[in-house]
Amino acid sequence: MSLYIGREASKIWKRVCAETTTEINLLADNWKYILGGLIFQYIHGLAARGVHYLHRPGPILQDAGFFLLPELGQDKSYISETLFTSVFLSFIVWTFHPFILKSKKIYTVLVWCRVLAFLVASQFLRIITFYSTQLPGPNYHCREGSKLARLPHPQSLVEVLLMNFPRGMTHGCGDLIFSSHMIFTLVFVLTYQKYGSKRCIKQLGWLIAVVLSLLILASRKHYTVDVVVAWYTVNLVVFFLDKKLPELPDRTGSASLLLPLSTKDKDSKTREENHKLLNGNSLDPADWVWPIIYQFFSSVLKHDTQIGT
Repeated sequence: MSLYIGREASKIWKRVCAETTTEINLLADNWKYILGGLIFQYIHGLAARGVHYLHRPGPILQDAGFFLLPELGQDKSYISETLFTSVFLSFIVWTFHPFILKSKKIYTVLVWCRVLAFLVASQFLRIITFYSTQLPGPNYHCREGSKLARLPHPQSLVEVLLMNFPRGMTHGCGDLIFSSHMIFTLVFVLTYQKYGSKRCIKQLGWLIAVVLSLLILASRKHYTVDVVVAWYTVNLVVFFLDKKLPELPDRTGSASLLLPLSTKDKDSKTREENHKLLNGNSLDPADWVWPIIYQFFSSVLKHDTQIGT
């Protein structure tokens, strides 16, 4: 038993080392996109914090979702957050599964490049939207009488930049249209829909997205319009960006453990051929047979010419 465990542990360790080497090379080529996406996450949080200074509490607007769904209450608002956190962490774990599992379809770095592109585009539209019109927040800490409903003017630039982290991230007001929770959830579900391999998990992902939408409304964290706009906006953003972004390399073949081509080598035919040979993929016969035949006949003709002279 111990021998079997040791053998499997050795295989996993070799797999982790090989995958780490692959991902480091990909990160060296794509670190600017990853860094840019992460920086924009901070910018998005800063924008959400800024609109909180503009928020003015008022009567809750008439809302179809509030009329149809009973209110969960402030003591049960954690339910939607727990479900969202589960989705968030599960997706992160899935994107790193190539480091452990033998069957792999994605490259972690390249998937996160796409995910961050989807998030940045959606969040950019979200910032424009919630700064265009500030609605009175329906959440409990955003209502009239709450100390968090209005923020005093900041005393320094540092106070703004720090955003009162982490409380300022979870108790914001004014950043309503459209829901940030639904942006992340839908981007994750759509990404797994394309690159995931388990059909049941894909169906479960869509079910969770619907349930989370209802829980957000029942918790009075957003108006119905915030959730509805997120559903069609994120789907459209992912649909159009997915057609513009380069497709991920396929890892389903036997060459999944070898390095993919870097972005700098994509236009080099010689390196592409070497990559195919290293991966064990046979080149098109026309790519190597005809040059050999041409060189053979050229040498024969040159030899005959020398004899004739």
